[in-house]
Amino acid sequence: MLESLFKYPKVLSRMRRGPLADEIDAIATDLLHTGYARATTRRYLSLAATFSRYAARVGCVRPESIDRGLVDRFLVEFPKSEGTRSLARTALFHTIRFLVQRHPRAAENLKTDDPDTSLLTAFDAYLRDVRGLQSRSREEILRLSRRMFGWYRGCRPGRPLSALSGKDILGFVLHLSAECVADGTRSQAVSYVRTLLRYLRAVGVVEADLARLVPRVPIWRMARIPEYLPWPQVRAAIEAIDTKDAIGKRDRALLLVLATTGLRSQDVRLLELRDVCWRMGELHVRRTKSRRERVLPLIQEAGSALADYVLHGRPQISDPTLFLRHVPPVGPLRLSSTLAAIVRRRLTRCGIQRKRGGAHLFRHSLATRMVQLNRPVKEVADMLGHRSIDTTAVYVKVALPQLETVALPFPGCAS
Repeated sequence: MLESLFKYPKVLSRMRRGPLADEIDAIATDLLHTGYARATTRRYLSLAATFSRYAARVGCVRPESIDRGLVDRFLVEFPKSEGTRSLARTALFHTIRFLVQRHPRAAENLKTDDPDTSLLTAFDAYLRDVRGLQSRSREEILRLSRRMFGWYRGCRPGRPLSALSGKDILGFVLHLSAECVADGTRSQAVSYVRTLLRYLRAVGVVEADLARLVPRVPIWRMARIPEYLPWPQVRAAIEAIDTKDAIGKRDRALLLVLATTGLRSQDVRLLELRDVCWRMGELHVRRTKSRRERVLPLIQEAGSALADYVLHGRPQISDPTLFLRHVPPVGPLRLSSTLAAIVRRRLTRCGIQRKRGGAHLFRHSLATRMVQLNRPVKEVADMLGHRSIDTTAVYVKVALPQLETVALPFPGCAS
């Protein structure tokens, strides 16, 4: 494989030195299969080979002997500039990913030394098996848990988690609240703190009921109107997408699905090719937030855009996920922030500025549009997948013409 990327014998000889000598060809194949261009692959392989020679100089002769400390020392000592260091991190990330798959012993050596790993792994299992939470919710709770543990160890070095006190909890909540801009984000964050503290008490890490000390942040759901786009702006953002390239085909199909189905970010990112029923004009949503399968209508425009993307724009890989990243490494849109970035980029190119983007902006826009067209609230709730109509009631506030017909006259004014 290296012979197809490098032509000079001395370069090839230098590339095949050190503990990665027998693995470098397979790493090259893996990088190309991941979707990287040949020039990028050559650059990453050069850095991986440099690391391999560095490892040999310090006495590492087999890939199973590579550990996290060796990688960290190389990143500190070798790169001469921040740009090269950034490329080296990416190159070694793929190298480590490959070694972990091929060598179980290397996987043990390359594990990050995290004292909270076992506790958080058990906590994740509890959230999944007992609480029944989806992966996205668990990720957010675990991320905040790591932040809290890191803050605690930074403020109370050397103290175990069992020494957590009410003063510590209030200090972290104050620190957390200062970083949250919106009341909704703050309320969700302190709720995650309570969940963690209840678990720590249940498994015996702490004895006191610290969760009761976490203050609550009041949220008045009906106090504000959800942010949405007027329907002409939704259409303008979609029509402005140039579909001459593969990314344009994907983005047009993606925005049309968001705008016509109101799906959440996770629902869209988990869609698979088999979920599109072309003959019936339906979209099957199998893994939803409420754990209920749903079938949504797929309008002709959205179906045509999807067909164009699947046939002429989607990367030809074995992954069944419908919408994929087109920038290496090619694969599913795993993060909601990736989808939100796509939406914001398309809105910005159309001249529409919004502080918040993502799937929920189109979800709110669809619900608002349906209410403005006098569609029954129950129909809006069914489209959005709400279990309770009370959840959908917030959109009724945007139906100003309908509300005017039921408004009472102001006292003292002629009827």
